[in-house]
Amino acid sequence: MQEKGTISIHTENIFPIIKKFLYSDNEIFLRELVSNAVDATQKIKRLASLGQYGGDLGKPQVEVSLDEAAKTITISDNGIGMTADEIKKYINQIAFSGATEFMEKFKEAKDANEIIGRFGLGFYSAFMVADKVEINTLSYQDGAEPARWICDGSTEFEITEGTRTTRGTDVILHVNSESEEFLSQHKLQEILDKYAKFLPVPIKFGTKTESEEDGVDEEGKTKYKSVEVDNIINDTNPIWTKAPSELKDEDYLAFYKELYPFSEDPLFWIHLNVDYPFNLTGVLYFPKLKNDYEFQRNKIKLFSRQVFITDEVKDIVPEFLMLLHGVIDSPDIPLNVSRSFLQADSNVKKINSYITKKVADKLAELFKNDRKAYEEKWNDIGMFVKYGFISDEKFYEKAKDFVLLSNTDKQNFTLSEYKDKVSPVQTDKDGQLIYLYTNDTNKQHSFIQSANKKGYDVLAMESPIDNHFISHLEQKLEKTSLKRVDADVADKLIKKDDAPAHILTEEQSTQVKSIFDTAISKPAYKVELESLSPDELPVTVTQDEFMRRMKDMAAMGGGMSFYGQMPDNYKVIVNGNHKLITRILNEENTDTQAQLAKQAFDLALLSQGLLTGAELTEFVNRSVNLI
Repeated sequence: MQEKGTISIHTENIFPIIKKFLYSDNEIFLRELVSNAVDATQKIKRLASLGQYGGDLGKPQVEVSLDEAAKTITISDNGIGMTADEIKKYINQIAFSGATEFMEKFKEAKDANEIIGRFGLGFYSAFMVADKVEINTLSYQDGAEPARWICDGSTEFEITEGTRTTRGTDVILHVNSESEEFLSQHKLQEILDKYAKFLPVPIKFGTKTESEEDGVDEEGKTKYKSVEVDNIINDTNPIWTKAPSELKDEDYLAFYKELYPFSEDPLFWIHLNVDYPFNLTGVLYFPKLKNDYEFQRNKIKLFSRQVFITDEVKDIVPEFLMLLHGVIDSPDIPLNVSRSFLQADSNVKKINSYITKKVADKLAELFKNDRKAYEEKWNDIGMFVKYGFISDEKFYEKAKDFVLLSNTDKQNFTLSEYKDKVSPVQTDKDGQLIYLYTNDTNKQHSFIQSANKKGYDVLAMESPIDNHFISHLEQKLEKTSLKRVDADVADKLIKKDDAPAHILTEEQSTQVKSIFDTAISKPAYKVELESLSPDELPVTVTQDEFMRRMKDMAAMGGGMSFYGQMPDNYKVIVNGNHKLITRILNEENTDTQAQLAKQAFDLALLSQGLLTGAELTEFVNRSVNLI
């Protein structure tokens, strides 16, 4: 048998396409060729189960071997093999996919999807790293003769008689000079660990040394000896291929450690398993979040039939769940995924919706079944829930029942519970419900105390996402607005009709304002005199809620850059009913008057963390003199 020829016209431009566009990373060649070998191995098992093959199956296995001296990498399987005619069809005529014929021939097999071969473009990825590729193969069919195919990366090929004596296929890559990095045991092990770690057929790559028991010594202690064993790099039955009923918590935790060896245990997990209207299995874990949550992305691994594809799952997993860890496996996503494919594919959109629903259902179940445990986890999962609440309408519909508001007393409330709690006290004279919050419990402690004295509750909103969460709450909650507790004095945060009466005359009020304007002498600080409770502080510095919120959003890159460039402006609220203000008015020495006014103002700045540098030093010195 000998034949030379030209590969079908369809392939003339295939090699540059493969090298430039089809694959972004040349290490993919090993994934593709090992996947093909696995498929060929699964096909022969399937044919045997259908009664189409009665020979000895042997031990199904794919072997990858490296010959550094010969500069070759060989991928061998004991699968279905090919005849010379099949080589011409499957390898040369790319337009005729082997998968199509296999599907036609065995379409009565209900899991035919699982055994579609990927001979075609996947095979040609070999030419990314090889300047010559050989196939040595023997078909499973009775009387088949071994065949050998060789091609140098042009459209010329040669088929001759092969040398293989057992069923299966060897693909031999003669590695080109630019790709010699792959002629390394360590490099190949690394790629196999990445792409083939969970393939369903054992993958052998050389051998490794292990210790095994070898009797006992004179003292009765166990002796060990070193033995060479096959280096099988994969777990053929990872947990996502099993039914949840077969698994214990320890199995899920052990698998998590296998994926992320140095991570803390996850909080909980969700086992995904659906076969209609698309196929999807997997396990998603909720990790413990650190403050550097931005760097925790790309921890979900996407597989197709246990072959690793990518850990960039942006379009498959909803944006707010990108912080989850784990595995998703779907045969409905092709190996050679492109960003545009993922964005347009209807299955991907369905998968996205399904994952959103499963996560929402799991959280709802945890909340309903064990609220105490749910609340204990809230610090870790709150970020996910709030992110989903503001970014995904379908998730919001479910999450509004289990998103929690936490107050400064560390109590947690659902949205409806919190409304019931604060409505009687925190509804203003216009019927608007006002929620008060702090984004820094320590820094705003005095404001929180003032609000608590009036019977107001204060929410703790201290996570990076809370700025956006607050705005979203205002959009969703009827007749409700949120104010930071230091946006005004407690008497003015929630406007009521029962404001305390002024004890100063109009003339005295003008005089007090003049004293403070002169003592402060800062254009960014506008002095206002208010009639507040005598128990409130003599001077309070506040910043307008709207302006401060816009500036906070600008700082987080929220598209409010215009506000970010505007200068900070503050209100200096002088409590005309406080005895210190009366003392300042009655002070005959104007220097002492100014000193007292400046001291009261600096104390207000100090409580806000706004007193720094030379002004802080001056305040300390003045305090010593006044004492």
